[in-house]
Amino acid sequence: MSAVRVLVVDDDPLVRAGLTAILSTEPDLTVVGEAGDGAEVLPLVRRLRPDVVLMDVRMPAIDGIQATRYLLDRVAEPPRVLVVTTFDNDDTVYEALRAGASGFLLKRARPDEIAQAVRTVARGDSLLYPTAIRRLAARAPDTGTGDALRSARLTDREAEVLRALTRGGSNAEIAADLHVGAETVKAHVASLLAKLGVRDRTQAVIAAYESGFVRPGAD
Repeated sequence: MSAVRVLVVDDDPLVRAGLTAILSTEPDLTVVGEAGDGAEVLPLVRRLRPDVVLMDVRMPAIDGIQATRYLLDRVAEPPRVLVVTTFDNDDTVYEALRAGASGFLLKRARPDEIAQAVRTVARGDSLLYPTAIRRLAARAPDTGTGDALRSARLTDREAEVLRALTRGGSNAEIAADLHVGAETVKAHVASLLAKLGVRDRTQAVIAAYESGFVRPGAD
């Protein structure tokens, strides 16, 4: 199996160097490039073809939110985006997730957590922190992006799976809770993503909050 290719994007050269050093010690991860601003991301992605972009949210010229939107709009098969931030209550994190990022990571995370986060999004899973997402969703304006969920006609089991996704459950965890096989859960996830017209679990969770399907203040 080939190594996961990573592009590290941060306007602080020390942070870039630190993230690159951490990831370079992992035999299954390869840093293929670095960028100091979101403006550099699109050309580098087209040239280097990374699997994951480790993206700072706050940058001076083009921030991580705009850069994520550009990738999804202008690259046929865009890499997964994992945004990095200093604080988990940063409103820009929620905007980055709405823009299409697969999850977020705190800069103070341990080296093993950073490496595992890259692996998680590389295999197509989302990296969410349910408590932080609930808190951010509670402050987010109603943009109407949850309308698709209200008209999606999810089955009862798909609705159960979506609620479990908002709690951060993996396929295996959801399968254990619902007493079904992991492949069954995978099929339900694929079905609800198609019905909602979203690309991944993160976007489904955001739609669940913004539609009122789940309440941000709920435990």
